[in-house]
Amino acid sequence: MSALGDDQLARMDGDPGLVAAVDQHAAVLRDAIPLDRETLGDYLLGFLDELRYRGWIFNGEPDAAALRLTAVCWLARELGYLSDGLPA
Repeated sequence: MSALGDDQLARMDGDPGLVAAVDQHAAVLRDAIPLDRETLGDYLLGFLDELRYRGWIFNGEPDAAALRLTAVCWLARELGYLSDGLPA
């Protein structure tokens, strides 16, 4: 959340295009995996491992990887998984 999620989620407030793109990625996740805390967390860890393997670095632009990560952060927030104040 601190590396990408907080800033991207804040940007969504004023960017309908970003909202639509994140919503599309969230829809893919809703269809692909159960959205319980553990499965979403496992998905995130696996996705981050793959991004590290590929050498991906967030450059501030909403590319496909950043949109998918933002969707995971958005889902975690919307589902109340971050209400304990612990980092995602």
